[in-house]
Amino acid sequence: MEVRLGYVAISRTLLESYCHTMTYTRFQALTEEERFEKWTLLVKENLKNLKKILQYNVKNKIAFFRISQTLIPLATHPEMKYDYLTPFEKNWKEIGNYIKKHNLRVDFHPDQFCLLNSRKEECFPNALRTLEYLEKISKGMGLFLPIILHVGSREGGKEEALERFKTNFYKLPKSIQTRIVLENDDRSYTVEDTLTLCKELQVPMVLDVLHDKCNPSPKPLAFYFQEILKTWDNYPTLPKIHFSSSLNQTYKWYHSEYIKWQDFQKFLPLLESAQRNVDIMLEAKAKDEALFRLRRQLKLYNKTSIRFK
Repeated sequence: MEVRLGYVAISRTLLESYCHTMTYTRFQALTEEERFEKWTLLVKENLKNLKKILQYNVKNKIAFFRISQTLIPLATHPEMKYDYLTPFEKNWKEIGNYIKKHNLRVDFHPDQFCLLNSRKEECFPNALRTLEYLEKISKGMGLFLPIILHVGSREGGKEEALERFKTNFYKLPKSIQTRIVLENDDRSYTVEDTLTLCKELQVPMVLDVLHDKCNPSPKPLAFYFQEILKTWDNYPTLPKIHFSSSLNQTYKWYHSEYIKWQDFQKFLPLLESAQRNVDIMLEAKAKDEALFRLRRQLKLYNKTSIRFK
């Protein structure tokens, strides 16, 4: 059994890893010529930095990475009309070919404002713009990249909110539906809630281990674990798990700087029971440095048969 570790969006070591952005207020304050010039410069810089961070990951044998939603500044703003695909076609293809050549896994996880089941009328169109944007840049790279979402709002109660989610999910283009992966959250939708929905919609589920601790299901995680992994059986990528440690008992929902070894050690027996390859995204504030430290600890203390990469 092999497990690849990954991290989120930026590197603590590589200086050129940030996605530069700008507010719409700042954008409006510029002349039309200045707007296009500034925006184009930011896009070029961000695509260059994305290529650098992927190269950095390859050199450090990291095969799993989450691309920032802010890669293209203002891409999802309703007033933004600039073409972020055609003028940068060469860049997109180059990045996509690099990802394929080195067998890297990359994906997207939009922010908490990408909601399919809010009662607010503007929320679904906004979410659709975000999902269309992520699909477009996936296609620009010539890749099929998953998009991880939370179920989201529970306005009107869970039952009503789940029905809204299903209704709006089926309004999405089929090409976007096939990219959607759902994740349990830390306050509203448990592992059991999310797994039930995933089975009905026939989409994969990402298990977030910390969220399960904060918002547990009626039964222990071990009861659901194999069923969660099975939701990936017909998907083109390996099952994915999110792992993080709480900042402290008071702020248990917040991610800590690093992965606490004791937390990961407790999870190892359940992980080993999977008996299949999986990928684990480490959601720690120290980013790649947290990954490197966990790797070192695994070399010293891992007593399972799992091979970590």
